[in-house]
Amino acid sequence: MTIQETEQQIVAEFANFDEWLDRYAYIIDLGRDCPVIDERDKTEQNLIQGCQSRVWLSCELRDGRLYFRADSDAVITRGIISLLIRALDGHTPQEILDADLSFIDAIGLREHLSPTRSNGLTSMVKQMRMYALAYKVKGEK
Repeated sequence: MTIQETEQQIVAEFANFDEWLDRYAYIIDLGRDCPVIDERDKTEQNLIQGCQSRVWLSCELRDGRLYFRADSDAVITRGIISLLIRALDGHTPQEILDADLSFIDAIGLREHLSPTRSNGLTSMVKQMRMYALAYKVKGEK
C-alpha cells in the first residue's frame, strides 16, 4: 500500500467520528497498537526534541525500507506517533521524503492540538524525515 493510500484510509476512518472527543479517544486507542521501541533504545539519542511529552523514536533500514518503533509517556502522543508510523513504516527513504502527509490537516489534527502538541507533531514528522534523509544519503555513497 502506498503512503497516499494509507493516508486516504486514515482520513476515511476519522470521517466516522463527528466529535473531536471521539477522535481523541480513537487516537489514544491507536497508540495501544504502536510498534513499541525496545527499552534499551529509550535513550537521549532517540528522544525527539521539541515535544511536550517524552517521545522516543528508532528507525532501522531493512531491504531498502525504513521501519520505525516508538513510545511516549503520554497516551495521546503515542497515538499521534502511531499514526505517523502507520503512514510511513515500510517505505523507502525517498517515498518518505516525498510524502506530503496531507492526512494530518485533512483530519483536522493540527488545529485540534494545543500549540505545544502541534509543535511536537511537527518535531515527530521532522525526525522521521531526518531518518529518511540520513539513510538516503548513506545509500547514495
